[in-house]
Amino acid sequence: MPLSTRLFALALLALLLGFGPAHALTPQQAKAIAEGDSDERIAALNKAVADGTADLAPFVQALLDDAVKIAGDKVFVVRDDKAVDAATGAAATVPENAEDVVSNNRMKGALQAAQAALQLVSPDVETRRTAITEMAKQTIDESQLVLLEKAVAAETDAGLKHSLERMRAAILVSSSDKAKRLAAVKSLAESSEPTVASLLQERLAPDAETDPEVRAALTQALDGIRGKLAWGERAGVVFTGISLGSILLLAALGLAITYGLMGVINMAHGELIMIGAYAAYVTQNLFRNYLPGLFDYYILAAIPISFFASALVGAAMERSVIRWLYGRPLETLLATWGISLVLMQSVRTLFGAQNVPVENPAWLSGGVSVLSNLTLPFNRIAIIVFAMLVLGGLAYLVARTRLGLFVRGVTQNRRMASCVGVNTAKVDTYAFALGSGIAGLAGCALSQVGNVGPDLGQSYIVDSFLVVVLGGVGQLAGTVYAALGLGVINKLLEGWAGAVLAKIMVLVFIVVFIQKRPQGIFAMKGRSAEA
Repeated sequence: MPLSTRLFALALLALLLGFGPAHALTPQQAKAIAEGDSDERIAALNKAVADGTADLAPFVQALLDDAVKIAGDKVFVVRDDKAVDAATGAAATVPENAEDVVSNNRMKGALQAAQAALQLVSPDVETRRTAITEMAKQTIDESQLVLLEKAVAAETDAGLKHSLERMRAAILVSSSDKAKRLAAVKSLAESSEPTVASLLQERLAPDAETDPEVRAALTQALDGIRGKLAWGERAGVVFTGISLGSILLLAALGLAITYGLMGVINMAHGELIMIGAYAAYVTQNLFRNYLPGLFDYYILAAIPISFFASALVGAAMERSVIRWLYGRPLETLLATWGISLVLMQSVRTLFGAQNVPVENPAWLSGGVSVLSNLTLPFNRIAIIVFAMLVLGGLAYLVARTRLGLFVRGVTQNRRMASCVGVNTAKVDTYAFALGSGIAGLAGCALSQVGNVGPDLGQSYIVDSFLVVVLGGVGQLAGTVYAALGLGVINKLLEGWAGAVLAKIMVLVFIVVFIQKRPQGIFAMKGRSAEA
């Protein structure tokens, strides 16, 4: 772009912001910004920014990079052993007596704020948003108020305008003018951000604000902001509880079939969860090595792979051991506990005893900001949705399909089901494999929110049994209520009594509840023909 055109564009932007005609950086300005004490340099820098000085941004960047030297009235920018005059941009020779321009932390902060302020004139919304974010990180004083006032007047984006107004109020809250301080407090009272609450708290220090009227306004504004933040914290606790409940639901759904419907106390259920998590880990590595372009979609392949990996292990368990132990709960407990030890040691042998990393796809990273102090992670939201989908699929399978009919028939009356031609042995294998596969899905989901290791399942086996027993043995609806209820209650109690006491209190609650209502939240309708 020709120099004249570029200067015209800069002048137009400056006029749009109300700065007045832009002019080139002069040698006097360059010297004033590069030499002197910090207060003088910052004042010169802010004046140059407010005046809309052209070609200031490269000079600011050079100062930040410690690439500026000064000799007498001349200021030079030196890069790669090549020097140019800071004001004219013409090639120059640096005198031997030239000294390096050194900027302390305060000056660098002002330079960074100025660099961000210069970007406020950008026609690109994202560039202005980035600039405002960077300015918010710096200490901005009243000398930059003129720039903010003009930027507020010119800003067309409502969100960015609000951010600029909040920055302006943060400056004015410490103004020497009482009326300006009161107006700033009133403006900040509409915020719901923790940083604003901290700012108001600082202003309430005895040596910061002495005027009683302003202190009363500060106190009222701070109370209002803290009230808004409290709602964000409560919503965060509820969301975290629902997220934990969804994880418990996924972990318990498989057990609702193997224990709730089949009556097998499967102590290896946690290891089936762990196998699903390791299946997701292996799938991730295969995609990274052989399909790097599709890595962000590995989780879509990991879901069915985790299901079938755990389902095959579960089917092998049922055909080899458990089929001989139906109706003998103590023996199934001991046998499956032994199987769990074998599975854990096998995983340690194959993958090592240390935790292995499972990376979130790009579309599951980050989160959505709902409130200033509440961000909902995408991976947690995905688990909640995934748990509901798995629940819906399982409910449909049990209630509406031929396999579900056979499972319910064998559960209620094995002899009669066999008499009418149902292959009960095959149904048992399918049902146990289904429950094991759902445990694998739980492991796949858990791999996205925590570490994957040989002991992963041990953290969820007890909670899974508690969910199934509390909800009512054989009742999917009870499993849902129990999982979500325990998740939310556990997180609420954690905030009040700590993690350890919360676990103890939940366990005591379940014990007392089962004593009063042994059938759980939902009792089995009718009665089993085997009773």
